[in-house]
Amino acid sequence: MALLFTQVAIIGVGLIGGSLGMILRRKGLAASVIGVGRSVENLKTAVELGAIDRFVRAAKDGVENADLVVLATPVDTYDRHLTEWASCLKKGAIVTDVGSVKGRLVEQAQRAMPEGVHFIGAHPIAGKEKTGVAAGSDQLFVGARCIITPTDRTDPQALGRVRTMWEESGSVVLTMDAHLHDKILGAVSHLPHVAAFALINALAEIRDRQIPSLDLAGHSGGGLRDTTRIAASSPEMWRDIFLWNRDNLVTFIEAYERSLSQLKQLIRVGDVTGIEKELDRAKQEREQFSVRPAPSA
Repeated sequence: MALLFTQVAIIGVGLIGGSLGMILRRKGLAASVIGVGRSVENLKTAVELGAIDRFVRAAKDGVENADLVVLATPVDTYDRHLTEWASCLKKGAIVTDVGSVKGRLVEQAQRAMPEGVHFIGAHPIAGKEKTGVAAGSDQLFVGARCIITPTDRTDPQALGRVRTMWEESGSVVLTMDAHLHDKILGAVSHLPHVAAFALINALAEIRDRQIPSLDLAGHSGGGLRDTTRIAASSPEMWRDIFLWNRDNLVTFIEAYERSLSQLKQLIRVGDVTGIEKELDRAKQEREQFSVRPAPSA
């Protein structure tokens, strides 16, 4: 693959940013990859793992000559970052992100771009419950979906370069309206994370108040581990995602509460037929996953 970018700056060299840096360097898509972050130790690890060529502490120093800037920080930090260094970007530069919320953030980022600088929203759906560049891999995005959210203001050439980058990472690239993205991901990603976090907290409460001898790790099987794996994800990251997509998410939580309430009532009254009907409906929906498997979790 020919060189896509001369200099790339990755703001936030964690799991996603670090994995992307590994790919950019391994495949020769960028001549130089600069990391920017809070932890010097993490940045040193990123250099050792081949995720970046070098690092700087001040974001302005990293972005001023960059062809591409990748925002890979919690979504609530975007405004602060762009306010700090957007004016330093050279004409023709591209800013993209890897955030799990788009809608208002894409609109906000586009407004922050200086004349001649382009923002392209992107969301690689390829996370793990583990965080940090040490958990990164140049295979992380292989077969995973990456959703790009262009608007009517999006520069076609900039869009094409970002799409090519994600295709070269092994991603299956889709384009989608930013607000539709937030509805869909709110349902299939953000709500399941709410459920996993809440389930672990409920089990901890049951242990603390009702069954002191309960050992969540020692007494559980694969079902609990599978169901709650994502509850080990970054609280900081998911706090921001929940808040930035709160309108959609609250609506979906209410739908989940209705489903739980209905099943609770059927169990309470001993409605054998009703319980089986609810479980069979869920089973049939879940079996469709095998018919149309998702490329990545």
